[in-house]
Amino acid sequence: MTTKFTLTALASAVLGLALSMSHSASAQEVTIASWGGSYQSAQSKALFQPVAKALGITINEETYTGIGQVRTKVAAGAVPWDIIDTGSGGGARACTEGILQPLDYSMIDISNFVPDTTLSCCVGTIVFATVSAWNTETYGMNGPQNWADFWDVDKFPGTRSIRGKMHGMLELALMADGVAPDQVYAVLDSEAGINRALDKIRELKPHVAVWWGSGAQHAQLMKDGEVDMSTGWNGRFDVAIADGAKAAYTYNQGLQDYDCFGIPKGAPNKDLAMKVIAEMSKGKYQANIPQYITYGPTNSTAYDTGKIDDELAQNLPSHPNNAGNLLAIDQKWYAKWEKTASEMYQDMMTE
Repeated sequence: MTTKFTLTALASAVLGLALSMSHSASAQEVTIASWGGSYQSAQSKALFQPVAKALGITINEETYTGIGQVRTKVAAGAVPWDIIDTGSGGGARACTEGILQPLDYSMIDISNFVPDTTLSCCVGTIVFATVSAWNTETYGMNGPQNWADFWDVDKFPGTRSIRGKMHGMLELALMADGVAPDQVYAVLDSEAGINRALDKIRELKPHVAVWWGSGAQHAQLMKDGEVDMSTGWNGRFDVAIADGAKAAYTYNQGLQDYDCFGIPKGAPNKDLAMKVIAEMSKGKYQANIPQYITYGPTNSTAYDTGKIDDELAQNLPSHPNNAGNLLAIDQKWYAKWEKTASEMYQDMMTE
């Protein structure tokens, strides 16, 4: 009887230790969901792998389709990710809806961040620009230099590709319609203003060959010469050009935007995720990003590391020579109007 009791107790102790070790091991892993393609490849080399090594943890990578997918997972109580990368507009809406956790800014140092690149639930990781790119075999180096040119199918005949989601498109349409950049969000602050932008997009619809859904897609469209011009993200176009795409783009009238890291409500390892985000937000890691894709850091101390030389810095959207030509995305507008405007945009596309 004593032997049986002892063996049973020992077995229980071993099982408890194994479970404890298993729990400890799982607690040293986080899963990050991002957008795939050249962007996530850059993030992996610049941020995920070095931070995993520095913290002695495992960072698993997945791709996802955006905040809508996070919303579905949170509602189902089945969140598989600890950290997600999202655009600022999606982040602003997610903060309002409460589907991302509030971030601990006593842990995450944003004292040297570019202004307006943080939200209560999402901290900026890159600064990028939405720009117009064109096929240099079609137009040479004299492609569309503003959004009015992009819309001008007589001056620039050919096929277009524009985004299949509303984010960033209404602003471009209003500038094409003659609205000054500093008045864009004032005009958009009503359904009438949103409809004005949608009407401008309706003018272009017959010439839109592809409504792109990802950065990888719009970059590939330009590389393959499938369209004559496209809206899209500067870094993705630069990767395509470096890979042989006959393309060029301009920062003039582009949109300055940022992506940010957030923790979904119900994330399985939220405490460790907060530590990972705090580490990835440091300038020494953010300085790595432009080495792989031409997006600027949100932490300005990245420029003090010596990793970003002058030539590279001048090609980034956050460089003063470029930033002065860009309209900064207004996150307050997106928090207020994103749901309504997105529904109106989708209705326009299916007309």
